[in-house]
Amino acid sequence: MAKGHRSQIKRERNEKRDNRPSAKLSYARVSVQKACFVLDAIRGKDVQTALGILAYNPRYASTLIEKLLKSAIANAENNNGMDPAKLYIAECYANCAPTMKRVKPRAQGRAYRILKRMSHITIVLNER
Repeated sequence: MAKGHRSQIKRERNEKRDNRPSAKLSYARVSVQKACFVLDAIRGKDVQTALGILAYNPRYASTLIEKLLKSAIANAENNNGMDPAKLYIAECYANCAPTMKRVKPRAQGRAYRILKRMSHITIVLNER
């Protein structure tokens, strides 16, 4: 068992917590590989440059990530009191989510499996 009172344990756990503003999109209907093409283009850039890249990127994932980035900027401004002009993308990554399995009928009574992949996309911001 952990030592100390419950409130002391919670206080210590919250001190170790990462306080950088972030936003997470769970169960996005885009595969990790396709999301990473867009995330690699904006990693390490300031938010204004990243929004410009996302606005003119033709990939479907860029629309999802643009909305997520705007949410992270709003979190930084409202929750942490940070200046949006000084923000940059410290981390951005996509992790695997559960895959939906579907079946496509084929010739002679066979069935081929279709994998509809999903991902969890996370963006973490920081101030310069």
